[in-house]
This record gives sequence, structure tokens and C-alpha cells, in this order.
Amino acid sequence: MADYQLARLNDLLATVQQANPFYARKLQGQALPLVRLDQLRELPFTTKSELSAGAIPNGQAFYAANRTFDLDRYVRFHQTSGTQGRPLAVLDTADDWRWWIDTWQYVLDAAEVTAQDRALLAFSFGPFIGFWSAHDALMARGTLIVPCGGLSTRGRLEMIETSRATVVFCTPTYALRMAEAADESGISLRASSVERLVVAGEPGGSLPAVRQRIESAWGARVIDHSGATEVGPWGFGDREGRGLRVIESEFIAELLAPGTSQPAPPGSVAELVLTSLGRVGAPVIRYRTGDLVRASRPTSGTCRFLFLEGGILGRTDDMLVIRGVNVFPSSIEAILREFPSVAEFRMTASRQGSLDQLAIEVEDAEGQPERVAQQLERRLGLRIDVRTVPMGSLPRFEAKSRRFVDRRKNVNEG
Repeated sequence: MADYQLARLNDLLATVQQANPFYARKLQGQALPLVRLDQLRELPFTTKSELSAGAIPNGQAFYAANRTFDLDRYVRFHQTSGTQGRPLAVLDTADDWRWWIDTWQYVLDAAEVTAQDRALLAFSFGPFIGFWSAHDALMARGTLIVPCGGLSTRGRLEMIETSRATVVFCTPTYALRMAEAADESGISLRASSVERLVVAGEPGGSLPAVRQRIESAWGARVIDHSGATEVGPWGFGDREGRGLRVIESEFIAELLAPGTSQPAPPGSVAELVLTSLGRVGAPVIRYRTGDLVRASRPTSGTCRFLFLEGGILGRTDDMLVIRGVNVFPSSIEAILREFPSVAEFRMTASRQGSLDQLAIEVEDAEGQPERVAQQLERRLGLRIDVRTVPMGSLPRFEAKSRRFVDRRKNVNEG
């Protein structure tokens, strides 16, 4: 695998050093080709702020700065979600898009999708790349596709029955929202034709409490997937739902100690750094994803790809330090999802002086926020303010959720 990755990497570097202005500057003075794969560590990192800071204005769209070719070579336009800043437009050539489709096949294999399946895509077809790439990957596999853009949640539930869909593609948040809407309408998802859900776009598919809640409501198996507009479809969930595997035939993964540029100790929480090997038109080399993971190298089994236990554990920019304890929103969500009566929630982070504060609103059918606060204190060692709000008052989401509201950056600490 290392030899294969090195050959692919050197082919990519040879192209971008000549044709890509962004990386020509970053790689100036570097001795290429690389002789060993570990020499990748000598190359500079790439960050999202770099891609955004050098973005080329085009009306309202800001093209990422790492574009290799002139615009007429590109056939796909997609945007980041904007959850971590201004949406960024990323372009793909026809060859790049073929790489997306081919790499997605690992995800479809993990979900055991075949040409006999009927795949319902429960999302709107906007500029978000994830489900466009899923659509084309399914089409390449010969699977019957049921697009549901523009339909209401109730309309999508009816479409499941009409189409006899066997697999649903959506975010974890929307899987739960559809289950909530089905319950309100007296529809039994457990009795439906759906056998599997492929979830992506946010943590959840590898969080045991979230996964169990989805699988219980749907009577179907959940398969996690992770990717990014800037990087590509880099991970798929294992069969047992314990975490994600990095598709190392198409990506080189590195693990950094959070907040540093140094390798993380084995088995510790680390920031995931990825290099995509097949996307020449919009390459990323040593891209700091900001995703926090705990990785291990399998020594047995049929798949030896790098394993990320628990999937994405959190993000470097979302971590809170509350009275000396590091807390991630995904850790809190995992606890809240253990309460069947909690339909929805919202976390709000603020800052008093130099100290992080956290408050949680919950829609709790039992109206007992104290027991939620007690469970958080037992599990995290922290007393967190939890209060109930009326049922149905918090927003619902189709794509990435906005359950974590971070007001710390809006506070002037000076």
C-alpha cells in the first residue's frame, strides 16, 4: 500500500508543481519526486483558511484557491456548507468527478448496495456535493434512484412506500426527523421496505446512542460515511458500526497531536490530515481537516484500512474547555440521545471572561431536565445548565444540523 500511495502521490505532485499556481508556490524548493512516503511530512500543510483567503471572486461564488486548470476544463460546481465560515466553491473536472464516483463505490460496498436495490435520496439537490456524488455513484452501479428534492418530509415518507425503497441516503439528523414525522403521522418505518440507511454530513452514524436510536426507529441498519467538499469521499463505516475506515487507496492519512504540527502518540485523540490522490483539478496535500479522531491499524480481517474508532469525535474548533474539562458537542449529543423522551435539543456556548460556558435546551416529553443534567454530570464530571423548551419549538434540519451555537467568537474579550 505504501508503495502504491507513493507512486500516486509523486504523479500528483509532478502535475500540480507544474500546472497548479497555488501548489507551485507552496512546493517551491521541495526536492521531488519523494523517495519514501514518510517524506510527505516535509511538505507544507494546507488549511481551509488558505483555500478561502486565496479564493478567486466570481460574483457571489468564491472559487477555492487550489484550482489547477482554466475554468473551461471543469464540469462540476459545488460549495462547502459554510458551517465553519463563508461557503467556498470547489470545482471538478470530468476526470475528477469519475474519481469521486469510483471512490464512492467503497461506501456502496460497505452498505451492500446492488443493482437490485432502490435508493431513496432524502435531500434537496442544492450545491452540496455529497449526495450529488452519491447519486452518480449509484447510477454507475445500476441501482434504481428515487430523488426526493423539493418534497416535504411527509412526501418523502410516502415516496418510501410508493417506491418500495430498500436503502435511504440522508444525514443522521434527518433520519431522526423522518422517524419523528412518521411517528406523528402514524407511519411504521419498521414495517417499511427500508433495510439500510447511509448517513453522512455530520457525526452520528458512528455514535452508538445516535446509531441505536435511528436503527430502532427504522428497523434498519445504519452505515456511516464521511467526506468533505474540499477533500473527497474519504471514509466508510464498518459493518458493526464501531467507526470509520479511511479509504487509503485514494487518501493518505496523517495524525497530528491537536493544536500542533507533530505526530500524535499512538491511540490518542488526533487531528486527521488527508492528502487526496486522485483529484488533480482541485488537489489537497496535507489538508488539516480539523476533525478529531482516535485511530488504530487493524492487524487482521479482510480490510486493513486505517480504523477510526467512534468515527469523527469532534472538531478542533468546536472543543469547549469548561472548568478545565475538554468537552465536544458530539460527546454531549451521544448522552442526550440516550433519553427517548428528548425529541430535539440545542447547545449554546458562550464565554465569561476567559471561561467557556455551555447551556442546553431540550424538548423533553417528560419535562424533567434535572435527570438529563444529572446524567451529563455523571458522565462528564460537569454540572451543565439544562432547561426544557416547548415541544416542536426548536428547529429541525434536513442537511447538517445547527444544534451547536457557538457565541464565543462574538465576544470581545479585550
